[in-house]
Amino acid sequence: MEARLQPTLVLTTLSASFGSVFQYGYNIAVINTPHKVLKSFYNDTYFERHGTYMDENTLLLLWSCTVSMFPLGGLLGSLVVGLMVNKWGRKGTLLINNVFAITSAILMGVSKVARAFELIILSRVLVGICAGWPILLALTGVPALIQLLSLPFFPESPRYTLIEKGDEETARQALRRLRGHNYNVEAEMEEMRIEERTERAEGRLSVLNLFTFRPLRWQLISIIVLMAGQQLSGINAVNYYADIIYTSAGVDPTQSQYVTLGSGVINLVMTIVSAVIVERLGRRILLLSGYGTCSSACLVLTVALLLQSTVPELSYLGIICVFAYIVGHSIGPSPVPSVVRTEIVLQSSRTAAFTVDGAVHWLTNFIVGLTFPSIQVAIGAYSFLIFAGVCLLTAAYIYVVIPETKGRTFVEINYAFAKRNGVEFPEEKEVTTAKPHTPSLPTKETSF
Repeated sequence: MEARLQPTLVLTTLSASFGSVFQYGYNIAVINTPHKVLKSFYNDTYFERHGTYMDENTLLLLWSCTVSMFPLGGLLGSLVVGLMVNKWGRKGTLLINNVFAITSAILMGVSKVARAFELIILSRVLVGICAGWPILLALTGVPALIQLLSLPFFPESPRYTLIEKGDEETARQALRRLRGHNYNVEAEMEEMRIEERTERAEGRLSVLNLFTFRPLRWQLISIIVLMAGQQLSGINAVNYYADIIYTSAGVDPTQSQYVTLGSGVINLVMTIVSAVIVERLGRRILLLSGYGTCSSACLVLTVALLLQSTVPELSYLGIICVFAYIVGHSIGPSPVPSVVRTEIVLQSSRTAAFTVDGAVHWLTNFIVGLTFPSIQVAIGAYSFLIFAGVCLLTAAYIYVVIPETKGRTFVEINYAFAKRNGVEFPEEKEVTTAKPHTPSLPTKETSF
């Protein structure tokens, strides 16, 4: 019997996403809209303390720090999440994580009353560990409360329960709640048993061991390239500093917030499109087409910004290029790496791999947030050529190294990498024998 989309699965996904993934997207973009108000607050507070206003360089540096504190907090969180997941599980870690979001919301909400812009910067670090103006920014506590109230009623990850905890019956019950009580979950249970046996032969890896473990060498390199490419390609430069970019492209500063809203709608729509077609077209084609679109958009945007002073009509082309860039990134580079990273490593190495993944993701995010304003001041429109180059290099790596993972089990994918790593994958005969009983498609759809 085929598995049907169950209400429990939908509600679990919504609870987990709204309290975690939503935090990431919201806090990446929310800092852009009130940037003028926040800068004015910084200046006024500084004047009250010192009797003079900040110079432009100091204000730029302080604002860059405010923006980049969120990914810095994310970097700190990524370094401890592996230990937390192993000790408290996926659900428990998400619930504990809400403490940071709620604390951040409180600090952000009282920053104006306390006349302390330092609270805003500190709150950005805390919400980054979790991942307009004070009221607008303090809304980050709402999804945290919703998750705290809803997530305890939903099951823990079946794969974590079986492989990490060794509790087969609880994993079976969780699968039945997620897939439907009339659905035969034994085939999916067998897939997880195969993975567990393979992992026992492989052994559990620490982060240090992961860097020296040859059978996972190219999986690790691929995770680093995917995460670094995702951030260094410039998407969060657009998110953090959208108003500045749109103004440079000729948008009236009073209207830039509406253009930002339009780009947000495009981002949302194209991400939904990506979720719908990723199982039909595969991961590679979405990544390659996305990076190709982003690179082309950055190249044309550079030309448009350089020539718009002599050809004013090119300002419209600049806006179109920004929108095209967002379309390209939303269809592939933004959502798909999180799918691929889950599929190319087994459970025994997943905690260590995700620690590296998170560290690279947040470190490169921090670098972009901190340095982009200064780079743009130094070289102007040519700053987008850097992003174009990163997009091309990342696409080239994906084309040469990363195999298609659509419709393939975790073990099958590791076989593909084993050839490049120059090793023999363990328990090949057993896995091959069990292959016909493995329902890979539902697992892949759920992971996305």
